[in-house]
Amino acid sequence: MFTTIIARDLAKQAPHSPRERLAGFVIAERTIDKCRAEVAGTSGEYHYDCPLDNVLFAFKGITGVQFKSAVQNSENYEDVGAWLLANGTAKTPAEIKTWSDSVEADSMMKNPEKRAYFSEQCAKLGLNPATATTFDWLEADDRASFTPKTV
Repeated sequence: MFTTIIARDLAKQAPHSPRERLAGFVIAERTIDKCRAEVAGTSGEYHYDCPLDNVLFAFKGITGVQFKSAVQNSENYEDVGAWLLANGTAKTPAEIKTWSDSVEADSMMKNPEKRAYFSEQCAKLGLNPATATTFDWLEADDRASFTPKTV
């Protein structure tokens, strides 16, 4: 079964969770969503080719421009997953799993330059920055951005 890529309006709907894996890679589906939205002019507050996207690009030895071309030439997520596996630096399934597990467990608290920002953002969302992962924060921020506010 193939999942067609839809150009989401990211001002109205969050991209995929960073945890969802495509061909074993975390953040790949989210990155595709942001890329398609940027091309369509519907990226809202989201940014394609951001530092998180570049974690994937660096691991695979590709650029944002190359990934964007692959996304634009693909009709479904699985095609982009196959492209990721076939291009850039070759990675074994075990290497992909180790990398994905590591990225999913990572926290911006480990980066002294991002620690204060991360702590502030977590506090706004009711997360404990000492235990929250970067993915916890992204998902909570997505929920907060697209949950109707009560007055």
